[in-house]
Amino acid sequence: MSDISFVDTHVHFWERPHPTLAWVWLADDFIHPQLGDTVLLKSMKKYAIDEFAAEVEGSGVSKAVHVQAAIGSEDPVEETKWLQGMIDRTGYPLAIVGDARMQSPDVEATIERHVEYANFRGMRDFAQGDYLVDPDFHRGYALLEKYNLVYDLDVFWENMHKAAAMAAKFPNIILVVDHAGFPQERTAEYFYNWQKGIAEFRGMDNVYMKISGLGMGDHMAGRKWTLDTIRPWVECCLEVFGVEQSFFGTNWPVDKDYSTYPVLIDAYRELISGYSESEQTALFSGNAEKVYRI
Repeated sequence: MSDISFVDTHVHFWERPHPTLAWVWLADDFIHPQLGDTVLLKSMKKYAIDEFAAEVEGSGVSKAVHVQAAIGSEDPVEETKWLQGMIDRTGYPLAIVGDARMQSPDVEATIERHVEYANFRGMRDFAQGDYLVDPDFHRGYALLEKYNLVYDLDVFWENMHKAAAMAAKFPNIILVVDHAGFPQERTAEYFYNWQKGIAEFRGMDNVYMKISGLGMGDHMAGRKWTLDTIRPWVECCLEVFGVEQSFFGTNWPVDKDYSTYPVLIDAYRELISGYSESEQTALFSGNAEKVYRI
């Protein structure tokens, strides 16, 4: 159903230089630990709503979710302020997922400042390790229920059991697994372990799978992604989480290094073409609209 609109649940914007924001991962001398030297992205001094809207025209994109990108900024709320200003200027339907140090004793003050902005919907973290079982982190995480916020989590398969335990402890907070758990290798052994990891979330009503960023894993394996290379990962996600708790994102423009936008969206459409129209609508827009309230 090529006429089904698409909510892109994972985009990143920037505008360099900026008086109050930093994007350290776009600095000329920064080498990304997984992606290497992202020359194309570094060459783009500005990528924001106007650039995104122009690039995705004709791909059926109706709304989007911006996920924290201004890493290295002194005050994370400044990114939310900047994004809300763009939304107010353009009228573009964009949800905002930002940043806060959840272990901090004053995290609630940061959350309160974020939610002053109308389109703020949640937090994102892509740290790895034992913080997922840290009582201080849990105290901050518990506040998300009070403010009706979502938590986007980049979590590798090795830590998925910890994330699942946290989700079970806080059943009224929606946890979104970003980038399909960011699978970084393309071996049979890795796929087996990753499958076991995401199976930790099976049957959990408050956990959603964001299928996005799969081109990064193929890049790390030294190859270009194709429909067939991403198919097993997508099919496994849909089998574990079901149509009701899955949706798609592009990780744009980061994944611009590996594809064009129309090619990626067409691949997603092909991968779900065997589902009914109502199921495709849920996967492409309905679930995301519900989770991010857009």
